[in-house]
Amino acid sequence: MTGQSGAPDDGLRERADRNRAVLWLLLDADRRLVTAVILSVVFLGLLAAGALLPGAAEAVSGGDSVDTLFQGLLTATITGVTLVLTLNQLVLSQELGAVGDQRERMDGAMEFRRDAAAILGEPVSPTDPATFLGALVETTSERATALRQAVSGPADGELDGAVEDLTTAVVENASRTTAELDGARFGAFEVIGAVLDFNYSWKLFAARRLRERHGDELNEPATAALDDLIEALRLFGPAREHFKTLYFQWELIDLSRRMLAAAVPALLVAAGMVAFFDAAAPATTAFGVEAVVVWVAAAAAASLVPFALLLAYILRIATVTKRTLSIGPFILRETDEET
Repeated sequence: MTGQSGAPDDGLRERADRNRAVLWLLLDADRRLVTAVILSVVFLGLLAAGALLPGAAEAVSGGDSVDTLFQGLLTATITGVTLVLTLNQLVLSQELGAVGDQRERMDGAMEFRRDAAAILGEPVSPTDPATFLGALVETTSERATALRQAVSGPADGELDGAVEDLTTAVVENASRTTAELDGARFGAFEVIGAVLDFNYSWKLFAARRLRERHGDELNEPATAALDDLIEALRLFGPAREHFKTLYFQWELIDLSRRMLAAAVPALLVAAGMVAFFDAAAPATTAFGVEAVVVWVAAAAAASLVPFALLLAYILRIATVTKRTLSIGPFILRETDEET
């Protein structure tokens, strides 16, 4: 939904120029399901090639193509495990440091929580990420409502329209976002997926533009309400980026554990195919395809499990990163911005 004239849609899925099914696969789907889809494509693709290409079974049985294939997969699996160790070092490097560095991190975190508590009007801000972000989004909605009420008096039509567009966009978008955050659990994609649907960048730009264009026409309560709304929107930016960073670290740790768990079976399958596969086995058929082709296709898919896991996780991380490259009122996509 577009909240203001010329404004982009609020929801990430509405703003994205991709098919809904593809976007669901990239973002919302369980990474194990995405991994299974990738492996199924590999398996079925190899089966189709074996069924359609003449002499595929003979080529596999009569040459060293199987050894060459699985030697390459064996090397790729070892390289993938090395990459996982590198990713773990990247995550750990941000957690390790001298006591002075840790105190600086702690001071920054406590200062941010104090700022958040002041905006939320609470003595202590919530500790649960979903509750914290939900409270912050709800506060922006309350401050937008306060702005609308402060301006509900004699004023020119352009000011009334600008305030109505801005406050309606904030309230409606905040309502949907808080509903998505209700009961969301950090670690799953639910929390990040919900806050990605709160298009704070455009609203911050629109609020600041309203302040510059009509600041002289606003009375004192309306000016204070608009400044309060801008302050809440400004705090939402670093809050979202902080939890997005924590989520990426969480995802990389999950990826590392799953890849390491899948690496040993994948290595065994690849090594077994190199060492023990008998290309001269009796010719039989399965699924209308020569059995040797089916075995090679299944073994190749099994050997690619670590790579498929890596691809499934990186697809989500890269998609989220692309959609949140900028912080603050910078819009990195085409809009009908009014100057």
